[in-house]
Amino acid sequence: MKQIRAIIQPEKLSEVRDALEKLGCYRGATISDIMGQGTQRGITQAWRGEKFQLDLLPKVSIDLVVRDEDVDTILRAIVESARTGEIGDGKIFVYDVEQVIRIRTGEMNEAAL
Repeated sequence: MKQIRAIIQPEKLSEVRDALEKLGCYRGATISDIMGQGTQRGITQAWRGEKFQLDLLPKVSIDLVVRDEDVDTILRAIVESARTGEIGDGKIFVYDVEQVIRIRTGEMNEAAL
């Protein structure tokens, strides 16, 4: 099993969720509003003639735990639906998951997904 964590632009969340729903190979996701900076290092904006630097930009984090055989399909769907071609599109991280337990039933690993 793998955990996929995608950091994307907030305005792309609906498109990514729609793409994942069409796949039908995951059971749920945790979605969080986050702030961060990467290569972009923030943006400079002006308000009432004053310039100021926004170092941390709003992003959305999507966390999924999926079967190993579904990882490539899910990654492709996220990349295709989240990409704008501009700096700040985000990143995807893939981690190994050793064990999953569904608290309500006690099911373990893939049965708990």
